[in-house]
Amino acid sequence: MKLGAWSNANPMTVDVPNPDQTESKPLTTELETLAPEATAEQAELSSELTPTTQEPVEEAAATLDGVSASSEERTASSRLEDPPEATSGDSVAEAEPDYDAADFAAALANFDREQAAETAAAANLTTEEVVVTGTVVKITDKHVVIDIGLKSEGLIPLEQVLDHEGNPKFAAGDSVEVVVEREEPEGGYLVSYEKALRHKIWDKLEKAANDKTPVKGMVVSRVKGGLTVDIGIKAFLPGSQIEVRPVRNLDGYIGTEIEVRVIKLNKKRGNVVISRKEILEEEQNAKKAVTLSSLEEGSVLTGTVKNLTDYGAFVDLGGLDGLLHITDMSWGRLTHPRDLVNVGDEIQVKVLKFDKEKQRVSLGFKQLTPDPWLDATERYPIGAQVRGRVLSVTDYGAFVELEQGIEGLVHVSEMTWSKRMKHPSKMVKPGDEVDTIILSVNPNDRRISLGMKQLQENPWEQLEDKYPIGAIIEGRVRNLTDFGAFIEIEDGIDGLVHVSNLSWTKRIKHPSEVLKKGEKVKAIVLGVEPENRRLSLGVKQLQPDVWDTFFAQHRIGDVIKGKVLRTAQFGAFVEIAEGVEGLCHVSEAVDKNNVAVKMDVDTEHEFKIVKMNQEEKKVGLSIRAVGEEASRAEVESYKERGGEKGHKDQKDHKSSSSSSSSTTLGDLINWKRSEREGE
Repeated sequence: MKLGAWSNANPMTVDVPNPDQTESKPLTTELETLAPEATAEQAELSSELTPTTQEPVEEAAATLDGVSASSEERTASSRLEDPPEATSGDSVAEAEPDYDAADFAAALANFDREQAAETAAAANLTTEEVVVTGTVVKITDKHVVIDIGLKSEGLIPLEQVLDHEGNPKFAAGDSVEVVVEREEPEGGYLVSYEKALRHKIWDKLEKAANDKTPVKGMVVSRVKGGLTVDIGIKAFLPGSQIEVRPVRNLDGYIGTEIEVRVIKLNKKRGNVVISRKEILEEEQNAKKAVTLSSLEEGSVLTGTVKNLTDYGAFVDLGGLDGLLHITDMSWGRLTHPRDLVNVGDEIQVKVLKFDKEKQRVSLGFKQLTPDPWLDATERYPIGAQVRGRVLSVTDYGAFVELEQGIEGLVHVSEMTWSKRMKHPSKMVKPGDEVDTIILSVNPNDRRISLGMKQLQENPWEQLEDKYPIGAIIEGRVRNLTDFGAFIEIEDGIDGLVHVSNLSWTKRIKHPSEVLKKGEKVKAIVLGVEPENRRLSLGVKQLQPDVWDTFFAQHRIGDVIKGKVLRTAQFGAFVEIAEGVEGLCHVSEAVDKNNVAVKMDVDTEHEFKIVKMNQEEKKVGLSIRAVGEEASRAEVESYKERGGEKGHKDQKDHKSSSSSSSSTTLGDLINWKRSEREGE
């Protein structure tokens, strides 16, 4: 069915009162609703595509023929239902304009051409990846919305236009070049900013890859295995290609501009792989060649500290690394290389050794200055007072730096006159400035002995005047040992009471038997040795000496009783007074018949004093002598009884006094024998 027939069959739908009007109002309204106004660019594209779009138009016309048949039936039925007033020819002619069938067909054909041109243009853009320019309309949380001249807007994923700080590169109104990828089901076209950039600079990157020309880029973010670098498009920089040596902290490169080389391209997938390591290696090799040409032992070079370890520092000499060992950093002692240098420092070093085959270089820093120990003896004479800084503190003392490379040791015994300091850290700590005295200098061993107590008054020098021998002092028991007790008489001054000076009478095995730690005691000064810092004290000397008392009360020939304390092969030790012992030799331990007397411990016997030595405090005893001579009591008893008997038996004697005066040892023995017989 033709369009004209369809038009005449529907007089209520289309009346043409004005033949000059070329476009019906209902059709115009419908076209304005369905399609936007065509731009100049689309008009040109439509004119180019007109020959190829005739078939779709004819198909659309054929479709409209089918639609007309059903439309005629619907129109006829509606005409029967309309009221008579609505069918008045005059009123209809006044309300609706009359359209010509040819004008309607032309308008419909124009609409179809525009629709076909729009669809073809979008299809062409998505198929060929044509770069088009659009205008940013707005920015959402997921997309950048742009006007690309099609019936729907373009959507750029937001992550494609973010800089290294996460901010969009564009604002509303900016022009952006994109590539249309596809039409989204929910409306709009998905476009790619990255693909447009890739198309724009792809030739440049291919040329850079072929010519091995470096390109600059900004590190945008960190990804798995490396970094993303913006070189016009986003490229991948593997972690192994960042530096010559492995890198641990990749985050430190984000936001920095670096120079890289394109090593791999995949235009189909749009992948670009770059390397920074290649450029660095080439630069390093170039510098290394220059360095090797001028490197020799003894030369002084300027390098940059590249890395620090516990045993030294690696210095970049220009493409070649050298080791600066910690022992060659300073004439003094270093605990760690960071005490002298830091990574990035530019320092001068001296080449100590160079192995050309292995390309190993040993460097020195202290060799640039004279050895300070060469004239240390002249600069630090014994007895001189010097000031230094405490470097470290140990259990046995403190090391003090006098100058760069010169340090001395203050031994713990040279810190204070007091013997009670437990650890040097109680007096000094690292970093303290201290005054010291030079005690000795040994340049060969690089040692200087220092003293601190020498700057203080020596309390031992006035000790003899303050505590003369025989003076009684009072102090506190500070410590007990197996050999005696230390008594503190003033701060830093301790005296020793030897175990032998604790008691006259008791045999003390340990001072704890008599003294307790912390208690106050009195003692007598026995001796003072300031040079050896010794003070000897005694406790028993406060009591009378039992030996002096014994020697004052006894003499040789006295017969006394004693108790056996202990025995030995040569005799027995006998207690003859409290605290006084005598020795009875084995040859003297026999009775009057020359029979050995059994000397059991704790048995008591009568002994005669046969030897006395007050200076050595020795007393000799004898049982034999007691048997050979009668005791003084027996002699007196004989005199009394012997006089009466002599008067009876010997009438020749005139008086008892004459008998007494003529008494002999034989008479005494006979008297003793007669007494035994009488019994």
